[in-house]
Amino acid sequence: SLPPVCVPEHPRTESEWENSFALKMFLFQFVNLNSSTFYIAFFLGRFAGRPGDYNKLFNRWRMEECHPSGCLIDLCLQMGVIMVLKQIWNNFMELGYPLLQNWWSRRKMRRAGEQNNVEGKEQLPQWDKDWNLQPMNAHGLVDEYLEMVLQFGFTTIFVAAFPLAPLLALLNNIIEIRLDAYKFVTQWRRPMPARATDIGIWHGILEGIGVVAVITNAFVIAITSDYIPRFVYAFKYGPCVDKGYRHEQCLKGYMNSSLSVFDMGEPKNGSQYQTRYCRYRDYREPPWSSEPYEFTLQFWHVLAARLAFIIVFEHLVFGIKTFIAHLIPDMPKDLCERMRREKYLMQEMMYEAELEHLQKERKKNGKRYHHEWP
Repeated sequence: SLPPVCVPEHPRTESEWENSFALKMFLFQFVNLNSSTFYIAFFLGRFAGRPGDYNKLFNRWRMEECHPSGCLIDLCLQMGVIMVLKQIWNNFMELGYPLLQNWWSRRKMRRAGEQNNVEGKEQLPQWDKDWNLQPMNAHGLVDEYLEMVLQFGFTTIFVAAFPLAPLLALLNNIIEIRLDAYKFVTQWRRPMPARATDIGIWHGILEGIGVVAVITNAFVIAITSDYIPRFVYAFKYGPCVDKGYRHEQCLKGYMNSSLSVFDMGEPKNGSQYQTRYCRYRDYREPPWSSEPYEFTLQFWHVLAARLAFIIVFEHLVFGIKTFIAHLIPDMPKDLCERMRREKYLMQEMMYEAELEHLQKERKKNGKRYHHEWP
């Protein structure tokens, strides 16, 4: 059999190549930066097992578990670190790197001028000073789009776990606007202008992030947080069952209901624990039941409620999004009317020009013209 052949891409235009490059860079950066948050939100502590039957890696190391208060606090801390420290580091690198490069180039020019007894850079004309600035990266615009799109992903995908993300993104963008203005004016050469009809593939990427954000937040609310277990307890197992009035007292006893019992055996001499039973977060039968440590009926009720919430939440949000998109047209009505008027005027001008041309031709050939279309 023939070995597999790697067929390289051959885009027809530069726009197609740039769209392909932008998509690959986004997918690489998105997976690289969001893998930790997805792990904490949906995988951390899910496969750790239970007391007496812990899952171990290579039969030696126990699997990592969440904080005793739940995985949501771990996800919130992770998002806080990303939205604060990562954005500060990105702004520092965007401004600090060209500053350092320009300082080094000025230093080399100054030393070269001292050796050759040439006048300093201060005597150079402005265009020479601009030429000595750092050239803009060939993919500089892609990098700027990529930074904003990744920030949009961080802001929307796990906003249910870290509601301060939009505020931090707004503050960062206000600062970054001024930093980018200073960088483009004083540290980079003026970039070459290029015309573009739209933002290209970034529009589709933003649409995809919006869909992923809705699905992810639905899973975060249903699986990572305690909203659904509290809801099921209040309406099915709490003290307010079959009572029309719902208030905070309906969650009385929820903590005890969410903990299962594990039998540690008889205390031995010199043992650190004095009681025989301990509690852990899960919905399992007690050790004295007919089926010890099996999932209880409350576990299946919570699971069904979680799946139902995910389906209802997704359909509701997507329905509202579609309804709003239908109400708000992509192009304003007055702009459409102006475009139609411009098209009509352009056709009228073409008609008048062609009519004038035919008049000149008939006068040149000696034919009479009766102001009508031939």
